[in-house]
Amino acid sequence: MRRVLRWRDMTLPAVRDDPATPSPRDWGVAILLLATATTAGLALDRYLSLTSQAMIYVLAVVVASYRLPWAVSVGCAFGAVILLNFFFVPPRWTFQVEGQEHLVALVTMLAVALVISHLASSLRRETRTARRSEQRARQLQALATGLADAKSPGEVAALAAEALAAAFPGPSVIALLTPQGEPDLPGDLAATFGDGMRCCIREGATLGPGTGRWPGLDAWYLPLGTGGQTTGAACVQNVSAYDHAGREHAQALCALVAQAAWRLKLTASMEAVRQEAQWHLVQSTFLAAISHDLRTPLAAIVGAASALQTQRDKLDAAGQERLLACIVSEARYLSTLTENTLQLVRLGHADRLDLDWVSMEEVVGAVLGRVRQRDQSRRIRSRVPPALPLIKADPVLLAQLLENLLDNALKYSTEGIDLAVRQVGDRLEVAVEDRGPGIAPGEEQAIFERYRRSDRSGRGGAGLGLAVCLAIARAHGATLTARRRDGGGSSFVLALPIHAEQPREVVE
Repeated sequence: MRRVLRWRDMTLPAVRDDPATPSPRDWGVAILLLATATTAGLALDRYLSLTSQAMIYVLAVVVASYRLPWAVSVGCAFGAVILLNFFFVPPRWTFQVEGQEHLVALVTMLAVALVISHLASSLRRETRTARRSEQRARQLQALATGLADAKSPGEVAALAAEALAAAFPGPSVIALLTPQGEPDLPGDLAATFGDGMRCCIREGATLGPGTGRWPGLDAWYLPLGTGGQTTGAACVQNVSAYDHAGREHAQALCALVAQAAWRLKLTASMEAVRQEAQWHLVQSTFLAAISHDLRTPLAAIVGAASALQTQRDKLDAAGQERLLACIVSEARYLSTLTENTLQLVRLGHADRLDLDWVSMEEVVGAVLGRVRQRDQSRRIRSRVPPALPLIKADPVLLAQLLENLLDNALKYSTEGIDLAVRQVGDRLEVAVEDRGPGIAPGEEQAIFERYRRSDRSGRGGAGLGLAVCLAIARAHGATLTARRRDGGGSSFVLALPIHAEQPREVVE
């Protein structure tokens, strides 16, 4: 709304044509001018010749021609000749003309007065046209500037309505097309303007007075756009069939509005195509994630089930219970991970995640409990200080992120791995550091790309784990960075935002 008000301030006042019927005030001004000229001539009668007295009347005609409508200025010219003849041409105080010389002088004065009146009226008309052209040029410039910043069809329609209201006495109506192809008009206006707008959209041409199409209408109906790019229509009432310049200005305004509306439509289409492409990319990412993230738990399930199948008689009850517990645990993890991956597929289309207050100690403990089952040498060292603030996150997605980072560290490093949690300002940082081969120089960002694999460990992989980690971090409003460690190895740091308002039970 603030932008619209600034635009309205830029517009100039409307410039109107001369009225068809002069007002009594105009005739009064003309009579006053003639009376002033007559009074001046009588006062200076003894000092001036007839030619000088005629010049006084010519001056009055010039002033009237410049300031008054054309009909009044012509009447003033005839009145000046009549008054000059009555008061100053011999025989004075009569309408008779003594001598051919005086008659020629009166006729010449009348012709000069009429020529001056015509020239002055033409000059005034050209001045009025130039002012109107300047006003309309400024209005088009202001409208184009406002439409360039419009972000929605509603803003475009509001700016267009403001422009038409400022340019024409109106009232004016504008309506953009709905997805169903109908003008978006309120119910009380649809019956009045709906048929005309639909017709001008269908014909792709302006209808109304002076257009040659439906001249019986009392308003202009203008389409917004042409051909297959029509985005709506406008109606301008109280117009004249002879106002060709006004109709061209209305068409120029509608052309700007149509371009802005079409731009928004193209932008929306491009965004829909981009989201569709992103959806297909995420779908392919999901398929790749199945092979990357589910391989280890599936191997554990298959191994435990095979052991039970082939060596059940050789295992005691505790051993069988341990294998069954492993199968149940890994199967439950697979179910959770599958749901989690499906949520990740929908991250590109979801407005926000279903976040809850999460304790990082619990998330780290759950992740370590699963990962250490695969880390028989107990290489992971964790440092989690007590009394850390809670964070708002999806615990399943957050656990998947940490588990991916730890699995990568275990795969690429044969030495100890450090998992440290610390609070830094308004961020909670989780760092996973190893002493593996490290990150190649210049690849600190490239390693997060999908299907980007490092062969420095000599082990295969789908190249998706870090890409999934980065997607989860961004979904939480967090950052995930990687760097080379001094002395060799890699460091991955997840920085999660800490909300200032903690749950009441935690504060207590």
